[in-house]
Amino acid sequence: MNEEVEFVLDSAKEAMNGAIAHLEKELKSIRAGKATPAMLSTVMVDYYGSQTPLAQVANVNTPDARTLSIQPWEKNMLQEIEKAIQIANLGFNPMNNGDVIMINVPPLTEERRINLAKQAKAEAEEAKIGVRNDRKEANNELKKLDISEDMLKIAEGEVQKLTDNFTKLIDEKLAIKEKEILTI
Repeated sequence: MNEEVEFVLDSAKEAMNGAIAHLEKELKSIRAGKATPAMLSTVMVDYYGSQTPLAQVANVNTPDARTLSIQPWEKNMLQEIEKAIQIANLGFNPMNNGDVIMINVPPLTEERRINLAKQAKAEAEEAKIGVRNDRKEANNELKKLDISEDMLKIAEGEVQKLTDNFTKLIDEKLAIKEKEILTI
């Protein structure tokens, strides 16, 4: 294959890898029964007037499977962090003891597990849409190139193989996450 076609294929593969990376990040934020610092990755704290990720203003630890411990680097940030957790609407009730913020993660009900599994499916579907959009973009780029019709068909076949492989990978990641969520 010629260089331009290889470049389009590499670009498509890179874009599809981006969709997978985004999916992995989103799936990490969906809790599966035990406490992880990633559960608070979406929390933004008002740090002297600018919105800052929680991980940049405090240490987030898991002393046990059902507890999150947040120790701010500056004591005067306790109330701001507590407020940010409540604003994030994650369903947690932070407890402030003056030094650390503790969050007891309640066990998941069956209904909540099913909802989380649906949320994971929705994230996987978003990733698949991203991969299909990357396929469409790559095919459009290929059509703009000055190549023979046979070369175009071969290149489009390669793009479809990439799409199929990444879709399969998304399905595998979803199956692992669903199993993790639904296992008690």
